[in-house]
This record gives sequence, structure tokens and C-alpha cells, in this order.
Amino acid sequence: MSNYLFANGLTSLSVLKNARSRAINAENPNGEKGKGGMSASYLGPSRKGSPCLRDIEPGKMVTLAEVDGPGIITHIWITVDNKTTDADCNVLRDLVLRMYWDEEEAPSVESPLGDFFCCGFSRECIVNSMPIVVVPSRGMNSYFQMPFHKKAKITLENQHDNTIPAFFYQIDYCLYDELPEDIAYFHAQWRRERITELQKDYVIIDNIKGKGHYVGTYIALTTLERYWWGEGEVKFYIDGDKEYPTICGTGMEDYFGGSWSFASQVDGKTVENTYCTPFLGYPYYSANDDLIHNPYHNNDCPPMRGFYRWHIPDPIYFQDDLKVTVQQIGVCYKGLFERQDDLASVAYWYQSEPHNKFEKLMDKKQRWPR
Repeated sequence: MSNYLFANGLTSLSVLKNARSRAINAENPNGEKGKGGMSASYLGPSRKGSPCLRDIEPGKMVTLAEVDGPGIITHIWITVDNKTTDADCNVLRDLVLRMYWDEEEAPSVESPLGDFFCCGFSRECIVNSMPIVVVPSRGMNSYFQMPFHKKAKITLENQHDNTIPAFFYQIDYCLYDELPEDIAYFHAQWRRERITELQKDYVIIDNIKGKGHYVGTYIALTTLERYWWGEGEVKFYIDGDKEYPTICGTGMEDYFGGSWSFASQVDGKTVENTYCTPFLGYPYYSANDDLIHNPYHNNDCPPMRGFYRWHIPDPIYFQDDLKVTVQQIGVCYKGLFERQDDLASVAYWYQSEPHNKFEKLMDKKQRWPR
């Protein structure tokens, strides 16, 4: 299975494969062989005639891809404007991405578009990691391998108040004669608690049933209290764990690979340093709403922080079930204290099907950043 899931690794480039490469985009929506770039523009035939989906109306669901298998999606590229007007600037949280494998009715992936690509808060940021890459301006890329035996379907729902004038995308995949029967299916689920409960751990994911491996976490944290926020431990409850987990870390900043508050001293002030690495990162920090200008108020907002952690060299394996949580604990001059903050997250994992149905996605206005 690893030869399929990590087919883009350097070690596989010297191995010949019985794979057929295809791509779906607005010009070739069915990924047909020899049918790419056929649309015409004022420049003439096959000259960038239909580069994007246009005018996606509010409430509309569009199918980005529907592919018969066996196959593996190897890369997804998407870009879209982050606002339609100055008052409507939550496009990346209003567009909902869903993925379905092998004709299942409930999605295996459901997330606001931006958060899936580690861009929470309806804001883009540069992400330079192995499976997720975001480059200027809002060039959002996924390299997660997404295998399927019978069919893959990817949809986009516009829950934004306005029409999306242009949506650019490409989905690259390979077709095979067959895939291993025990191949695992890709899953991702978004969640949020606008105010966490005191002394109650935030649940990144639960109700995972089956055999699989957990491969990543994205967290969009809006701090609602003063002082340092990152002492909460990330816990993995594996295969029947109840009161105590099998794996428990030493703090949130430690889970994302950092230490000592990510801090350095600049002009007498403590500054948190952002960073990106292949498997873990802190790509986004802001205490300002840069998408809004109003002559009657400034752009201050609660501090926003985005983090990712990919368990690709170190998957968290489970045979029967999995639950992942994180505490909300801070520290100040008086010592440790319980916090209440605003957390959103995306959990990424592979598992055998069928999977348990996800909880209902939060209403769009409840998804908006503070």
C-alpha cells in the first residue's frame, strides 16, 4: 500500500508503473484523453478558452470531479478570490469542499475550503509543507494521495451570500488496472468550538471506527484571554482508551514542533516567530483584519494563529477506533490556568470504509472568524 500512498516519493521515480495520468479542470471537466485545451478564446482555438468555472451562484453545488476507478488523486490545485465585496470577505470559509469515495452517500471529506488548505480565518497564508502548499496569491495545493476503487467525486458548495465570479482548479490523478484490496481511504473533517469549556478538552476528532492511521492536524486558534495559551496537551485515545489516552504530549507548542513559546525578543518585546517545515508549522499569526477597511473603526481583532502537524513519517495507527483532543491551558506569572478560547480544526486520516457519518457542519455565520 505504501507504494501507492507515497507514489510521488523520490525513491519511486526510477520504477516503471502501469498508470495512466489524467487531469480535470474547467477546460476538460471529465479528464478525457486527448481532450484538454479544446476551448477557444478571442485568441483562437485551444488558446485559454475556458480556464475557470464562472458565476457560481449562492446555494449552488458544483461537481469538480467525478472519476471512475480504480485510481488515485495525486494533486489538487485551487484558487479563488477571498472576498466578493468589502462586506463579504469570508469566501474561504463559505465555500465547502466535500469528497466521496466509491459511491458512498456521506462524504469522507468535509471542510471549509480555506481550512482544508491550512488557511483558516477566511485568510490565506504561505504554507510550505509536504502535503499542503499555499503560495501567492491563494494558490492552494494538496498532495495527499486519495485512492479509490470504483469512483471518486469532489464537490464544492457555495454558501457565500454572493455569486463567485471565477473559480480556478485542477485535479490530477492516475488510473490503474487495479489497486490493493486493503488500500486505505483519505478522510478529513473540520470542527469548531467558538468558546471552549473550562477544564473540558477540545475534541479534534472522535467517532472514528475501523482500521487506519491518523496523518495530520490543522488548528486555527483565536485566543480570547491574556497571557500564554499553549500548555494544553494533545491526546490520542487509541483502540478502546477511555479515561486516559495512550499518547499524550507535553503542550500545544511542543506538538507543533516548537518550544519556549516560539519566542524571541525584539526591541524589548516578546515576539512569536512563525515558520513552515515539511511536517510541522506555524504559518499564520495576525491580530488585524486586513480584508476590511472602515473609516469608523480600526482593524484590530482577537489574535489568530494557524498551525499544522503532519504525521507522515510517524502515523498514529489504530485498529478499531480513535479520538484526538487538546486541552486549553495557559500560564502567567501566577502559574498554570484553565483557558477558554476559540478553536477550529481539520483532522486528516486514512481508514478502511465504511466510516461513521460526520456531525452536521456548523452554519456558515458560525464559521466566520471573530
